[in-house]
Amino acid sequence: MTLDVLMVAAEAVPLAKTGGLGDVVGALAPALSEAGVSVTLMLPGYPAALAVADPQPIACLDNLPGGPATLLRGVLPGSDVPVLLLRNDALFARDGTLYADAEGREHPDNPLRFGALCHAAARVAAGLPGLPRFGLVHAHDWHAGLVPLLMREAGVTARSVFTIHNLAFQGNYPKEWMARIGIPAHACDAAGVEFWAQLSFMKAGLVYADRLTTVSPRYAREILTEAAGCGMEGVLGERAHVLRGIRNGIDTALWNPATDQALPTAFTAGDPAGKHTCKAALQRRFGLPEDAFAPMVALGSRLTHQKMADVALQALPSLLNRHPRLQVAVLGCGQPEYERGFRALQQTLPRRVAVHIGYSEELAHLLHAGANVLLHGSRFEPCGLAPLYSMRYGTIPVASRVGGLADTIVDPAEHDPQHAPANGFLFDGAAPEAMVEAVERALAAFAQPKVWRQLQRNAMSAELGWQAAVPEYLALYRDLLGHAVDDLHQATA
Repeated sequence: MTLDVLMVAAEAVPLAKTGGLGDVVGALAPALSEAGVSVTLMLPGYPAALAVADPQPIACLDNLPGGPATLLRGVLPGSDVPVLLLRNDALFARDGTLYADAEGREHPDNPLRFGALCHAAARVAAGLPGLPRFGLVHAHDWHAGLVPLLMREAGVTARSVFTIHNLAFQGNYPKEWMARIGIPAHACDAAGVEFWAQLSFMKAGLVYADRLTTVSPRYAREILTEAAGCGMEGVLGERAHVLRGIRNGIDTALWNPATDQALPTAFTAGDPAGKHTCKAALQRRFGLPEDAFAPMVALGSRLTHQKMADVALQALPSLLNRHPRLQVAVLGCGQPEYERGFRALQQTLPRRVAVHIGYSEELAHLLHAGANVLLHGSRFEPCGLAPLYSMRYGTIPVASRVGGLADTIVDPAEHDPQHAPANGFLFDGAAPEAMVEAVERALAAFAQPKVWRQLQRNAMSAELGWQAAVPEYLALYRDLLGHAVDDLHQATA
């Protein structure tokens, strides 16, 4: 028996990506499809997505916020997952990123842009000629937060799931947008989409979806507290009985050191020699001396307060002073003050610190493959994909004990790597001293080849794909839809 799921998001690789949301949606949809779920993905019709998916028009949608749009159908490259793209060039053909202009300023009409996507998704869920009758709509993050509300308003019988990828990004806008993007009057108060006198796309998803998920079990617990709830802990507390944490996986075919075309040499957990070649290539790319024995620490994330860029800027000088051969490679961008701080550190120690401001997918693969240690501090972390990538490539993470990081990384301080699957190092809090201490423990392990080799084997052999998450999503869908998914699960078991 087929289960038809409409998955709605703002991005999905390889069609559109700014960060982890795109990675997750672009990998989860094919993983569910391989398990027998009939998934259709719906995204904005960005020009790059239109160019890659080769879509054909199937419907014209009038009376949407922002004007009429064309619905096109294509295929997610590398899979058999159908993709629906909402084309309205006035809304989605923009310079800059998916959400901001070339200067980094958020597009002022983002509520209109993603309001149009949500209205269109509710129309698709209600039924259009030539498309399946969807039994379930799975909306991802704030951009799709209005979908469950608009489905209810339209009398759609399909059930809804809303996944929180990062509660800190809520899609909050002046309340004047409520009428402009067609929020029903009865939902415009504090019991509905209003959040501190603003429209909140995130709150709409939290209030109106039939089930809520987030991207790791620990983060699901953390967001119920004031410390990590970002002001939404009260709303979430009222809906805790329908909230579930399911840890993200990664695309283990894309992130695979044995087949990765971005690397100069392949390697595996059983034959890791090629990692030395990747390290030399990374050192050359970043202009650092080629030194096989120099411990190399990488930072590959947004340079923001959340990601503890400020703490790293305080911790790294101490580590560099204590370890004369230590090298640091930084790949990322973010808040200007942190970008300036890392550039200044590079200017002070140009033969030991190298900084690439920006993002390159190819360089990210080389960074994870060539470094010895990934430093990934975070004040909160829903899942944490970068450490999963690094572990896949035998680069040992040093990370904060929060969210999905604590669900994934096993510290040898708690488990002897000779006898348990220790695969990284964790630290608590946001003090530079705590970060320094954790990196020091990693560097001490690096100096013991037998211990380090076992950490690498543990990290590279960890189950990091979607094999564990897909059955949990099937269980969630079964909880919502009953026997139809029971039959599907039995057929694919």
